[in-house]
Amino acid sequence: MSEEMRSTCLADEHRALGARMVPFAGWEMPVQYKGIIEEVLAVRGQAGAFDISHMGRVILGGAGATALLDRLTTNHVASLEIGAGHYSMLTNEGGGIIDDIIVYRTGQSEFLVVVNASNTEKDLAWMRRHAGADVAITDTSDATGMVAVQGPEALAAAGRVLGQSLEGLPRFGVASFEWRQVTVTACRTGYTGEDGVEVIVDAQESAVLWRALLAAGVAPCGLGARDALRVEAGYPLYGHEIDDEHGPVGAMLMWAVCMDKGDFVGRDAIAEARLEAPAERLVGLVAAGRVVPRQGYTIWSADECVGTVTSGAFSPMRGCGIAMGYLRPPHHVRGGSVQMDVRGRRHELQVIPKKELLLPKGAPVA
Repeated sequence: MSEEMRSTCLADEHRALGARMVPFAGWEMPVQYKGIIEEVLAVRGQAGAFDISHMGRVILGGAGATALLDRLTTNHVASLEIGAGHYSMLTNEGGGIIDDIIVYRTGQSEFLVVVNASNTEKDLAWMRRHAGADVAITDTSDATGMVAVQGPEALAAAGRVLGQSLEGLPRFGVASFEWRQVTVTACRTGYTGEDGVEVIVDAQESAVLWRALLAAGVAPCGLGARDALRVEAGYPLYGHEIDDEHGPVGAMLMWAVCMDKGDFVGRDAIAEARLEAPAERLVGLVAAGRVVPRQGYTIWSADECVGTVTSGAFSPMRGCGIAMGYLRPPHHVRGGSVQMDVRGRRHELQVIPKKELLLPKGAPVA
């Protein structure tokens, strides 16, 4: 690994389990343990644990914290109750997405913001650039670890380990409590399409938490399974579906934009984009057969290139390759058929809304 590659506080745990380690966003991370498909099925059927300590964790506090976050993010921060959170985006003046984030209100004037690993420094600089003297911004990423426990049995398993009932924590809720004489923060969020919690703990206690979860029957899972799960769920990833050039209109993320809250960075550009037909829209794609779409593959209709795959994976739930990608109108319409170019050969793709990529449990595979 490069000397500049960073390791999480759980890196030794992954190596001890025989995980295959790969570089990701400047970090050395486990891509898989026993196998990607096995890990995906563990999360869909029982519970899996992911090391997400590489993600950024930022605390904002002070009299101006609410106003700052409402000025910089797309969702309505002032409407959050203490103990609640929401998905949101940092946008630039042109309406492009600097990052997609989760904002939790942990006090009257205190917030926890979780950002993507590759964007932590950029996001911090952006927040500090706009913050006044009435806002304190603290990066707690290095001092803490973070583990996502996902799956239908995740809440029960994590609750047994932490000695707390997590069933009453609402979706996007956040709560802190004592565990092993340190403060633990549990967020009822995740990026797999399953129920579960993301647990933030002191870095020195993270290995204890990880081992206890595995001892409770939770399967260790790597980046490969996490990516397949989030593609099945139709969730965007920065650098794939969203970036500084793509905005929430074409990315189908306007549900996380509150245009009525007042002015915020990028609002005028987003309002203009809503009035115009987007040049391309993000959709779900289902491949015929077992060919797996990959980022960058071009999408065609007859002799016209009409889009690009942004993310792809093999879906164990469907038994075929699936993807997300941007298509130019009118090819983005549900039920349409396009072709993907794979090394000079065309493969059929069915167009569906990205939220329909994940089949309901028990649904027959087409």
